[in-house]
Amino acid sequence: MASCEPSNSSLNLVLASASERRLKLLHQIGIVPDVVDPSGVDECQFSRGETPAGLAARLGRRKAEVVFARHPGCLVLGADTVVACGRRVLNKPEDSHHARYFLGLLSGRRHRVHTGLCLIAPGKAVRERLVTTVVRFKPLSVQEIQTYLGSGEWRGKAGGYAIQGHAGAFVTAINGSYSNVVGLPLYETYALLMGSGYRFFCR
Repeated sequence: MASCEPSNSSLNLVLASASERRLKLLHQIGIVPDVVDPSGVDECQFSRGETPAGLAARLGRRKAEVVFARHPGCLVLGADTVVACGRRVLNKPEDSHHARYFLGLLSGRRHRVHTGLCLIAPGKAVRERLVTTVVRFKPLSVQEIQTYLGSGEWRGKAGGYAIQGHAGAFVTAINGSYSNVVGLPLYETYALLMGSGYRFFCR
């Protein structure tokens, strides 16, 4: 199997995220960050009147800015994913009761998953993308919710579910990027990196 590595002329890439899912998604398309440096930005700080999409865009940029200050000679990729039901933001649930509430909100409805991407290059050149995917869930029975909660898959997941896991059986329709719902829209990420001078080769 071919392996892909950054070319010698490429800038080092820093991923400003602690998400294992984002790292795995990058690996999927042959991109391996040179450094993984979580930003530590508080994801629960909202600005008054801010939309869920605006929140994702702001946090994605803020994460990149914080980490770029620590790695000014590198390409720094920041991302933040927000799950929203209407204007209500569904963060990572605090416990199973919180996750049950989220799943009840999502049952039989459409919701949106927004990811704000930000790539900062040396010289402080900033490139951003906002990607939105619409997901529809089937109506969930009490037993289905209880079984899902028992799996523990909801832990640490925005919206209380992982589409790449058991919750994939709940999805009746998806409009947009699937990888965005997992945590990183791959096409847009790849385009940002290539447009910023990042190169890699396969052998």
